[in-house]
Amino acid sequence: MTPSRELAPSDRAVYLIDGARSPFLKMRGGPGPFKAAELAVQAARALLLRQPFGPEDFDEVILGCVAPGPDEANIARVASLRLGCGDRVPAWTVQRNCASGLQAIDAAQRNIRLGRSGLVLAGGVEAMSHAPILFSDDMVRWLSEWRRSRGPVERIRGLGRLRPAWLAPVIGLLKGLRDPVAGISMGQTAEILAYRFGIEREAMDAFALESHRRLDAAGKAGHLAEISPLFDREGNNYASDDGLRADTSMDRLAALKPVFDKPYGNVTAGNSAQVTDGAAWIIVAGEEAVSRYGLKPMARILDTRWAALDPAEMGMGPVHAATPILRERELGLRDVDYWEINEAFAAQVLACRSAWKDPRYCREVLGLEEPLGEVPADRLNVDGGGISLGHPVGASGARIVLHLAEVLKRERGRLGMASICIGGGQGGALLMENVSDGA
Repeated sequence: MTPSRELAPSDRAVYLIDGARSPFLKMRGGPGPFKAAELAVQAARALLLRQPFGPEDFDEVILGCVAPGPDEANIARVASLRLGCGDRVPAWTVQRNCASGLQAIDAAQRNIRLGRSGLVLAGGVEAMSHAPILFSDDMVRWLSEWRRSRGPVERIRGLGRLRPAWLAPVIGLLKGLRDPVAGISMGQTAEILAYRFGIEREAMDAFALESHRRLDAAGKAGHLAEISPLFDREGNNYASDDGLRADTSMDRLAALKPVFDKPYGNVTAGNSAQVTDGAAWIIVAGEEAVSRYGLKPMARILDTRWAALDPAEMGMGPVHAATPILRERELGLRDVDYWEINEAFAAQVLACRSAWKDPRYCREVLGLEEPLGEVPADRLNVDGGGISLGHPVGASGARIVLHLAEVLKRERGRLGMASICIGGGQGGALLMENVSDGA
């Protein structure tokens, strides 16, 4: 008897089956109503209930998260157990900054290609409003010494060594949004790109306005069906992204002052992604699982790629990650029907579009003989993005993949590219093919 040929990892098909996400809830000055694990669990419940298999049938659960709470260590395992996946389903957490959710999906599809898994629940989550408030190192040292004091007299003497300046809180979120190597904030990297490519304030604000307009139109047209409502402990319902500013205008955006490069910069709160809480999940499966459970895939994952570059220009990550996929498959920018480039900053997305049509950048940085051209504006982030709906850093990579699959299905497109820039100077990209019934 001739043994069957073992498929090489590159030959194994991997599919996006179904997905769901929470509404993205804007940070409003204090901890939001949900911790990260609560967001992850609530976002997945309806998704799992509509499947023809049980939660215990997953081979693994992979969840991206940048900063889980101190009581959410290995948050993927916490979510997995609370979702009923059972003791025997392994679960692990990944962290690749803004692309953590995309990293989870990539890890899932790689394990399926290697034959280690067949059915995986993958996604990302972040509760940015719950980022910790920290003590300074001086305060921590003082507390450590004070706790070792022997007796009340020594403790009273220790109080005399306490300096009021040490009580100033350290905002964990701001620390996390600053690159420790480049020594600048994420917003300053956007200012660098705006200067390099000559992107003016008006163009940034116009891009931001369009993001809100598109998200508003998508909601009214019912194009955000992937959202699974949240309910807090008081019974309040959260059914939609609450950062949408449908009534914003160019005048209102122009009135905002620069945040990161005062007073001469152009990057403002209005043309930057919102600080948000949210979660997104996708079910990823191989052919055997598709056949076993009679699943109907949305899209097939064709390729993924990761790239690295100067942290001071981290916003160019999508260009560096997507370009090798395009070159290897002999595709032009217009051969991809729909694009999702995560909107960290308007300047960053506009810089990516500019780089692909800039002869010098393409030649000297990307190693191309000629420019690739330009991603059509009407095929990019067609239902808005991070500027209008928010950017919970651990979740955004999964959200853009999920929504792109939905867009391809809705619009009957064939190819879609989801790409994201990553703090620290990296980029990630995923190319998918629509295989839904509506393709």
